[in-house]
Amino acid sequence: MYKWLKPLGVLAVIIIFFSSMARLFSRGETLIEYADSNPEIAYATPVKTAVPEKNSVPAASPENAGASPESTASPGFPHDNTNGDADTGFPDTVSSPEPESTPVSPDMADPTPADTDMADTVHYKEGFSYQPLSDAVIRRITGISYPVEEETAPLLSFEAVNIVSDKESLAVSYDDLRYMNVLYHNFDGEVETGELICNKKIAQDLAEIFYELYINEYRIEKISLIDEYNGDDTASMEDNNTSCFNYRLVDGSSNLSKHALGLAIDINPFYNPYVVFNKDGSGQTYISPEGSEIYADRSRDFPYKIDENDLCYRLFTDHGFIWGGNWNSMKDYQHFQKIPD
Repeated sequence: MYKWLKPLGVLAVIIIFFSSMARLFSRGETLIEYADSNPEIAYATPVKTAVPEKNSVPAASPENAGASPESTASPGFPHDNTNGDADTGFPDTVSSPEPESTPVSPDMADPTPADTDMADTVHYKEGFSYQPLSDAVIRRITGISYPVEEETAPLLSFEAVNIVSDKESLAVSYDDLRYMNVLYHNFDGEVETGELICNKKIAQDLAEIFYELYINEYRIEKISLIDEYNGDDTASMEDNNTSCFNYRLVDGSSNLSKHALGLAIDINPFYNPYVVFNKDGSGQTYISPEGSEIYADRSRDFPYKIDENDLCYRLFTDHGFIWGGNWNSMKDYQHFQKIPD
């Protein structure tokens, strides 16, 4: 037995020597030493990864939330006036298949007023909705685009510009109107959110029309309530603002405009002016807004012109609207109106 001790001792010395040399040159460490130097890894509790349930849908990220359709129109001119169909009188491209998607920022996705009953909100497409006037909207327009009675006017926090007699019966009520959001491409091709107030009888028409304009990248410079211009229709036109409701008279008359009922809308008005021939008997033609005289000559070719080849014209007339550019005694090239049944 003792004769084996010496060889085993020599063998143990050799093993220890080579193990030490190997660790010296490899700078290695034992599992116990590794564990002591990396306790957060060696002694950590394993984390279980949740497995998605079958058919589950991942939550939308901020980058893809609120995506909306992209236009099918080709780049170049603000909109294409050449895609008409001579047999049908309506372009094939109007009813475009739903394109892929254009990112829409969260603040452009149906900003429904907080005090509006969501059950009454109609969502036509992403970014296109309408609902009854909220209390906030009513406060915003009363005394400006919507009249206020003489007795109530002094109670407002601002000076009212649209005041009627206490006994006057208005042709439209708050309940007749709808607040609408739409998406549109501005003159720089950027997607923006516009707001309109219209009569509830044409709200669905406008949602469908503005959606088609949007997916075809039809250019509209801006879409804001007339109240942003203190109810001043001339100022709105000069700023080329597209607007709908404004309880006012027809320019130069004592008759209520269809805008007062929320049944008319003006599109890119600076490039599509209001023209009255020999208005005051002097032989002079009246053109409004000031500065848009050059665009009263409809024989000229220029961007944003509404004529019978224009997509905007075809969409509105297909929905039963009348175009002011077809009137005889005057021309209102910006104007579309509808008288529902």
